[in-house]
Amino acid sequence: MAMFGDGLDAAVQKSFTRPAPKNAGAQMRYLVKQMGGTKAVAQMLRVSQRTVERYVKDQIKKPRPDLAARLEREVKARWQPQIRARARAKAASTGGIVIDTRARLGYTAPIGTTDQDRIRHLTVALPPQYAARLFDAQEAGASDQELQEIAADALKEVYFQDNGRRAGSLEEVRFTDIEHLEFDL
Repeated sequence: MAMFGDGLDAAVQKSFTRPAPKNAGAQMRYLVKQMGGTKAVAQMLRVSQRTVERYVKDQIKKPRPDLAARLEREVKARWQPQIRARARAKAASTGGIVIDTRARLGYTAPIGTTDQDRIRHLTVALPPQYAARLFDAQEAGASDQELQEIAADALKEVYFQDNGRRAGSLEEVRFTDIEHLEFDL
């Protein structure tokens, strides 16, 4: 499960100005228009070209559950690309990103400190440079583990070290057992 990647996508989708098409015919027509033909859509969705044509003409209205999920995912991935890019750019330059999580957080620190992991519920506003790192890594195809490490670095600096005002000897933050994760721009 790609918790971090999906969370970042959901945060960006909140900035859409119009809702994405809901029914199968409208979704299929949108994909045909975007990809320039029914053959490309059929290959992408792993169905026949004739099936795509039937959806476009509203001869078939209700797709089977696996096709419906693929169709919705592909439409949302292509919906309003300029608004998506604008939201990412704003978060990466001025706005930053808010992370709301309930997870086991701990840290590695010098001997004599209490570095016990424990479940914490945090809502932290991360500065724009971390939003930029998260979005750039996602664009580059980073794994969920790599995105989790970037988020852990951000929480280390912003939450545990308070932007350099405390816990200067903190070495590494452990961010595991994630129960809830949500991003907001």
